[in-house]
Amino acid sequence: MQRRHDLDWVRVCAFGLLVLYHVGMYYVTWDWHVKSPAASDALEPFMMLSSPWRLSLLFLVSGTATAFLLGKARSAADAGGTRTGFLGPRSWRLLVPLVFGMLVIVPPQAYYELLDSRYPGGYHDGYLAFWGRYLAADGSFCDDDGCLRLPTWNHLWFVAYLWVYTVLVWALTRCAPAAIQRMSDRLAAVLASNLGILLWPVLFFAAARIALIGTFGSTHALIDDGYNHVQYFGIFLLGFLVARCDAVWRAFVRVRWAALALWLISWASIVLYFSAFADVEPPQWLRIVMRGAWGLNQWCAIAAILGFARRWNPGDSRALRYLSQAVFPVYILHQTIIVLLAYNAQRFELPPLLEGPALVVLTLGLCFAGYEVVRRVPPLRPLFGLKRNAPTTHPSATRDPQPS
Repeated sequence: MQRRHDLDWVRVCAFGLLVLYHVGMYYVTWDWHVKSPAASDALEPFMMLSSPWRLSLLFLVSGTATAFLLGKARSAADAGGTRTGFLGPRSWRLLVPLVFGMLVIVPPQAYYELLDSRYPGGYHDGYLAFWGRYLAADGSFCDDDGCLRLPTWNHLWFVAYLWVYTVLVWALTRCAPAAIQRMSDRLAAVLASNLGILLWPVLFFAAARIALIGTFGSTHALIDDGYNHVQYFGIFLLGFLVARCDAVWRAFVRVRWAALALWLISWASIVLYFSAFADVEPPQWLRIVMRGAWGLNQWCAIAAILGFARRWNPGDSRALRYLSQAVFPVYILHQTIIVLLAYNAQRFELPPLLEGPALVVLTLGLCFAGYEVVRRVPPLRPLFGLKRNAPTTHPSATRDPQPS
């Protein structure tokens, strides 16, 4: 099976969108680590364009990649090649960056959160003193809304969840391979039609939000995050099951325009809803309806993106090969760099229309500069999810796809 360059590009663009989104979080009224003195609700409608679906899209692409990687490992074993296995290398690639990130990359985010400071009295003892308290799990930084959790994984929660979901599907394929194949076949039959590819996932996401968001909220804390586990593991498993079902991917292409229209209509309704009820409590029936609209938006955006990507079918290129390798290190670095730059830029009192684009450019520049260092230093490579030894040749265009 040929490498899925369309999914490679979707992954690269989705992670690139995270940089824009997290810069945007500095300027909106929603809670984040540091906040601009000029924060307002002006940017929030544009943030809502991607807020319901961007992480779900990444989990779907990651589920698809997991299916191909697992199939590749089994094919190598069946062919009598080197038995490197699947779960061990995959865990190494995810858990080493997670632990390193929590110990080294993420702590500055918490430090600048204290300096920014919603916490009474702020913090004045310097970064090294804070880092010691961070590693000691100091729980004394508190305000009226609760205490700052230390240590934390912040944006790296995605890596932790991805590893857990990977272990779950690996266990399922080991314990019940026939059942997994039946699920894949039945799902392909259900989703291969134009109606099926839109209707059933929308119902799933809408039902999950209606039933669970009020109970669980969204914590990214792994053990008390029921709503997110249902939606994210559900779509990860979907990507895993339909990875090789070409009829499903053709269905995405056929419905791409309808999905795009439904995505934009539902986005407009969500924006109007939050604008109308920014300061008053909405009626319960309308709250439920809009939770359904959120599920509609969530899936239709994904379906449109996958459909257009598959239709355009962008091919291999040096840029894609470079970006595919860079995207995980850039992801690991980006939020800490944004927080550091944004906090220290406050002294210049730049207008947001100038400061925001500058933050995006500087963040990307520093992230890629960091990647250029990391990829050239073998001991650093595993800390950022790269193989210790750089490949001597670029990946072949005919290898199994590995979009995540």
